[in-house]
Amino acid sequence: MEKKIADELLNGKQRALAKAISIVEDRKPSHRELMKQIYPHTGNAHIIGITGSPGAGKSSLVNGLVREWRKKGQSVAIAAIDPTSPFSGGALLGDRIRMQDHEDDEGVFIRSMGTRGSLGGLSEACQDTVRLMEAAKFDKVVIETVGVGQSELDIMKTADTIALVLYPSGGDVIQAFKAGIMEIADLFIINKADLPGVEQLKGELEDLLHITSLPESWEPPILPAISTEKHGVAEVAESLDNHHRHLLLSEEKSERRISQKETEVERRLIERLKEEFTPYIKESLNQNNHGKGQLQEADPYELAEVIYKQWLAKMHRNDERGE
Repeated sequence: MEKKIADELLNGKQRALAKAISIVEDRKPSHRELMKQIYPHTGNAHIIGITGSPGAGKSSLVNGLVREWRKKGQSVAIAAIDPTSPFSGGALLGDRIRMQDHEDDEGVFIRSMGTRGSLGGLSEACQDTVRLMEAAKFDKVVIETVGVGQSELDIMKTADTIALVLYPSGGDVIQAFKAGIMEIADLFIINKADLPGVEQLKGELEDLLHITSLPESWEPPILPAISTEKHGVAEVAESLDNHHRHLLLSEEKSERRISQKETEVERRLIERLKEEFTPYIKESLNQNNHGKGQLQEADPYELAEVIYKQWLAKMHRNDERGE
């Protein structure tokens, strides 16, 4: 079944892509085999992260960017990350509603995904979803995230190019500075540039960039735009393409991908160890010689060390038995 879905996905079938994303979102046991099959076909797309505070106009900007890329014949896949309801578990899907202009375009694929409690605004399945979109041979893969925050830095683990969308009087420049996003953004977009305060915001950005600037060959541009009126969107699309060319020519793209892979391997390994340890921790605590009162007072570091040594001993016994 997974092989059939993978084959259809690699042939550009959007229905197969949608099914594959559902498999990785639900973390079904078959998702690892699916990812193994499609992985050799990834790595060619330009992955763009669009982040910024709610109300900055990210969705309307992405809508305009898609229009520009489609004019050039480039295909686009969008992972729109929506907040997940703590009650129903469902995502709001607001971004999908705002991008209805492209619903009938076979060169555009839009998928709304819930954060599912992920602090970084990216669900655990997001990186897998991006790889599926790459394997489906889309030229551009856009990740639109929930909003600016400390843990929004998760996006740098996935994207090649990161664009930060701000707007005059938004009051989120200092927040972005505190969160560290100023240091990872490759492009700054002042959206809603018809509002007062554009020059002041641009000046603040330039000052903060001067503080956080590193001796690198790419200098992040600051671009004004009014996405609802299509003003400045073409310039933003061109600047995103320029950054991608820079990444390819400087070989920084491959360096970023290697760094991202290291981070992901670490995360997947922690996931795997958590799966292994969680039931064993509960079992060990229940069987521990401490009484209930003593257990509550016990040093967590000591308990962790005892449980770890017990687990190692168990693994050693299993090895000796050939299990």
